[in-house]
Amino acid sequence: MSGIRSFLRKDDLSPAELVDVLDLAETLKKDRFARRPLEGPQAVALLFDKPSTRTRVSFSIGVAELGGSPLVIDALASQLGRGETIEDTTRVLDRQCAAIVWRTAGQERIEAMAASSSVPVVNALTDSFHPCQLLADLQTVRERHGRLAGLTLAYLGDGSNNMAHSYLLAGANAGLHVRIGAPAPYLPAPAVVGDAERLAATTGGSVTVTTDAAAAAEGADVLATDTWVSMGQEGEAQDRGHPFEPYALDEAALERAAPDAIVLHCLPAYRGKEISPAVIDGPRSAVWDEAENRLHAQKALLARLLEWS
Repeated sequence: MSGIRSFLRKDDLSPAELVDVLDLAETLKKDRFARRPLEGPQAVALLFDKPSTRTRVSFSIGVAELGGSPLVIDALASQLGRGETIEDTTRVLDRQCAAIVWRTAGQERIEAMAASSSVPVVNALTDSFHPCQLLADLQTVRERHGRLAGLTLAYLGDGSNNMAHSYLLAGANAGLHVRIGAPAPYLPAPAVVGDAERLAATTGGSVTVTTDAAAAAEGADVLATDTWVSMGQEGEAQDRGHPFEPYALDEAALERAAPDAIVLHCLPAYRGKEISPAVIDGPRSAVWDEAENRLHAQKALLARLLEWS
């Protein structure tokens, strides 16, 4: 609806707004109760169609720390899971909640919710994008390197999944040089690559998609990966291992990166597959800061969306 700001992909924020959200996240990390826009308390609906640990925990705690009441709903056990339309569910929630956060499958589902909502809607993960994770990732990179623009971030693994798509959009929006290293059958969606290239042209960043894992990692300031088997793909697990083995984030990949490179993984991680134990548990890993920063970045996002709407 007109005037309502939602967060469905990483490019819903302008580059300046992205910096503003990250600045507020930094403030809220130092003082977790510095902002209380949900005082009352006002409720925020947290809907989950899919399993969640970090997203459920960080949004639940974050809403409470903003002064609100987190309303956690197992969407599949609600009337939404029994066939009620997205629009009808939204009309019920937006009259009682200050915002709606939804983890679901198709991107079109959350877009339909946002189109009919009178309060901000936040994408807590779809099959296509995971934008809240990228807010935390960018916050972590900025903490470790002191800046974002001009850095090189290399993502190795399944280039067709929601994390690769979000790295493309988020990195381009932040002025990063984003490289996606993935096997040929698992490259990013051309439409997302095109959107990222257009963003990068305005921010000084760049986008590279390659099947050469070594070239992707060479000199990178940030190395990132994700599980090779995303939610809903468990039946493909046996077939998905072999094509990705050359793209594992292991000691050899880290050696190719810049001397001060950091490592990111959105979790859950499968040690010995997409990432080696020595890397994720080693001194260059920023994974646990990254997980914590989900809390601070999402609180900042909610606070800003409520102000802007």
